[in-house]
Amino acid sequence: MMRRAIVLASGVAAIVAALAAAPGAAQGPSIPRLAGRPNLSGIWQAMNEANWDIQAHEARPGPPQFGALFAEPAGIGVVEGNEIPYQPWALEQKKKNFANRWTEDPEAKCFMPGVPRATYMPFPFQIVQGTDKIIIAYPFASASRLIHMADVGESPSDTWMGWSQGRWDGDTLVVDVTSFVDQTWFDRAGNFHSNELHVIERYRLENPNLIQYEATIEDPKVFTRPWTMNMPLYRRQERNAQLLEFKCVPFSEELLYGHLRRK
Repeated sequence: MMRRAIVLASGVAAIVAALAAAPGAAQGPSIPRLAGRPNLSGIWQAMNEANWDIQAHEARPGPPQFGALFAEPAGIGVVEGNEIPYQPWALEQKKKNFANRWTEDPEAKCFMPGVPRATYMPFPFQIVQGTDKIIIAYPFASASRLIHMADVGESPSDTWMGWSQGRWDGDTLVVDVTSFVDQTWFDRAGNFHSNELHVIERYRLENPNLIQYEATIEDPKVFTRPWTMNMPLYRRQERNAQLLEFKCVPFSEELLYGHLRRK
């Protein structure tokens, strides 16, 4: 009886091993590829509250005249360790930014959002992947960026969206972003940077509908050490998923130029 049980167990184990080795068995959908690399092309969106505050935060009221319409949702944060290592002077500036966020946030002025903020604004964005260049288009302020997969030298000037140089580290797209202006924030809570901002992004396609995204922030003018935020990005799967325009300049004109109106 014992011998028969051992033989039966061995047979079951062999069947399980054979099924596991079979192509596609016990595996999820295969990752789409382009020229041997993971194909990130598609429309993606972060589903979190980082655009309000990249750190953990409770729900907060909006401007009182609008009741609950512009109240801020609570969020668990996307910063590793939930700590942003500001230099003392910069922490004070961040507090001032927060106090004046309803008028000073560059988003309110329809400035291009910069990197990495463009990734987790409450809008989808589209990646179009080629073999030597990758384009990312964002609806807000019609922003876009070009990731160069070959060495094209340094940026001719500082820009809102930075200068993106990409490379593959195995199946992970690594993007080195430099040459920023200092007029963008990381969120509506006033977290900010200088023109020495340096961002290293990592995009890893975990399955056809999920990218694990990581951004490491370095800015010796503002922070005492590098720090990192990370989050999942989800593929938009509606049948007619597409980017729609969000041309916000007309929405910001009163804020920016209303004081110039003749009385």
